[in-house]
Amino acid sequence: MVLDDVHLTLTSKAGPVNILRGVSLTAGRGESIAVVGPSGAGKSTLLAIIAGLERADQGRVVVSGTDIGGLGESDLAAFRRSAVGIVFQAFHLIPTMTALENVALPLELGSHGDPFGAAKEALESVGLGERLQHYPSQLSGGEQQRVALARAFVPQPDVLLADEPTGNLDGETGGAVMGELFRMRAVGGSTLILVTHDHDLAARCDRMVHIADGRIVAPVEV
Repeated sequence: MVLDDVHLTLTSKAGPVNILRGVSLTAGRGESIAVVGPSGAGKSTLLAIIAGLERADQGRVVVSGTDIGGLGESDLAAFRRSAVGIVFQAFHLIPTMTALENVALPLELGSHGDPFGAAKEALESVGLGERLQHYPSQLSGGEQQRVALARAFVPQPDVLLADEPTGNLDGETGGAVMGELFRMRAVGGSTLILVTHDHDLAARCDRMVHIADGRIVAPVEV
């Protein structure tokens, strides 16, 4: 993954707001990077740029060998389904779908040969084999986040983006969920970009980068 001199400016009632100001970052296959910094520094926007949810105004974004800046919306959506997994602080599960259906959905959209079989295996791998037919409202916060993890990993993405994934969980539950995240990343060999305010969690990554005011100000080796 390569970000080269990435800029993003958004408009507001007060005028243009420079969110990212020349961010450059390279991550190797299977590497884990923690992105730290104050609120409003541009950390979540950085993940959105990598995922193609936001378009950079300037600079180059290469994910899994593809320059995503040149992709149209339909190609970008298809690329994201296959190459990028995303885990948010909010679980973003579809409330009217079971755990199994939530995990199978991206595979169905990607024309996978056996979406429900793969979803079942993914849920079993995070200890939710007995919760396949439960709806999100019937699951604890930790269980919902593990469903979200299974959904992110089931397409076997090259890049996993995690934005404060334990922010809505208590310490013990969050620790268990992060244990699952690092285990699944190791098995799948995904590159992990983790946004967190938790220094102990950041220290589990291969390295940290610090963002302030839309710039990377200090790469920190762990």
